[in-house]
Amino acid sequence: MATTFMCLTSILFLTLIIIKGSCDCSLNNINIGTTRSGREIQGKPEWNVSVINNCSCDQSQIKLSCQGFQSAETIDPAILSMEGDSCLLINGNSLKGFATVNFSYAWDPPFLLLPTSSVITTCS
Repeated sequence: MATTFMCLTSILFLTLIIIKGSCDCSLNNINIGTTRSGREIQGKPEWNVSVINNCSCDQSQIKLSCQGFQSAETIDPAILSMEGDSCLLINGNSLKGFATVNFSYAWDPPFLLLPTSSVITTCS
């Protein structure tokens, strides 16, 4: 009887670890890639930015550091909106697990955009 109890306890413990591990998301799962498009806008190089949620959980209220951010090219405010030294991604809506949102801007030199905060919402 004690052996059966120990086996069931072990299985339950391992199951909890596996479930927690599959949804252990953080700000570190938001990856940002910037590449030069090859185009110029008003004499400034254009940069394509991809923000990727590398986690199975949705993340919302994603904010990026945008201190001094400028662009010679208009950016759709539904994708990236300025709020002081921060930028809010997709109006604070959820970026689904393993999804990507893209935008472009034109400036020289390129800006270092880093995630500063997010809220973990739904896990798949």
